[in-house]
Amino acid sequence: MVEEVSADGRALRIGVLGGGFMGRVHSRAARSAGAVLDSVATSSPASSARAAAELGFAHSATAHGLIDRGLDVVHVCSPNDVHAEQSLRVLDSGSALICEKPLATDSQAARAVLARAEEAGVMGTVPFVYRYHPMVREARARFRAGEVGRLLTVDAGYLQDWLLGSEDENWRVESARGGPSRAFADIGSHLVDLIEFIIGDRIAALVATTRTVHPRRGGAAVTTEDTVAITAEFSGGAIGSLLISQAAPGRKNSLTVEIAGTEASMRFDQEQPERLWLGRRAESRLLVRDPDALAADAARLCAVPAGHPQGYQDAFNSFVADSYAHFAGDRPEGLPTLRDGVRAVLVTEAVLESAATRSWVDVDQV
Repeated sequence: MVEEVSADGRALRIGVLGGGFMGRVHSRAARSAGAVLDSVATSSPASSARAAAELGFAHSATAHGLIDRGLDVVHVCSPNDVHAEQSLRVLDSGSALICEKPLATDSQAARAVLARAEEAGVMGTVPFVYRYHPMVREARARFRAGEVGRLLTVDAGYLQDWLLGSEDENWRVESARGGPSRAFADIGSHLVDLIEFIIGDRIAALVATTRTVHPRRGGAAVTTEDTVAITAEFSGGAIGSLLISQAAPGRKNSLTVEIAGTEASMRFDQEQPERLWLGRRAESRLLVRDPDALAADAARLCAVPAGHPQGYQDAFNSFVADSYAHFAGDRPEGLPTLRDGVRAVLVTEAVLESAATRSWVDVDQV
């Protein structure tokens, strides 16, 4: 990993919009990358002051006040419905942008953010951080090297249980704040990004069905989905099956991707991120994270020696470090940008359209 500084050699001054779980994750990653934690803004002056004290920011602020400080980077970690609005303001201020997914709750707004960034010459990234597990990079490298052969099938899922019960509530359930999709936009977008990143191909068409397990939560009607099942066709001819659920008992963060080709299969399980399963007709092997044995792009993400487990925060730290390096003029391999954020919104809209029409839908390209 590289010590992250601005192009002129000074430490980056950063601000974070949002003090919830993701704001805290971003803050830890920024500190790890050597940034100066300048300002944080949450939903009220009191909570902003608490967040500043707890997370180690020099200042608390309002959202508008933070954006107007002229910081090097602003992390947007607020509820989904304000992502596009805040991102546009950040870009207009000249600050580089790291925006939590979804980049926007509809593709028109997402495209507007991308267009504004390109017009202004300001950089932005979106934290599809599961790309930053070293064994994901190893899977990608092996696929690129031809070890799997011609891709035939993809079997993937993302299962959680934190919204299993009708009494489980969160702002993401509300379409007014979270957007028209919940389970897919929240976690299914990560799954699709990870698949497409590993195989270097895109879903061209899909058919999806969704279910809302609990029509009411906390006395209020629910319009967003709890579960999604998808059959997908890839541009290169492969087919795939994806299952997404936030109501799968016992599954905390079970993100799995298995790809099968004419020569071999590979499987990555995010809850066992130090391992990659490689299967052939004559043998199966379990590869473990060891920088001395990995492809260069995987080895560079090994923050600790083999045998010392790495996890989610380590992946996030690497993503933020790569983002800062990108903003300073480097070109890190595999960095998810605003274009990837738009892609995720387009796939989400295709899923919702397919579920509504009960038909196959072509996925728009960025």
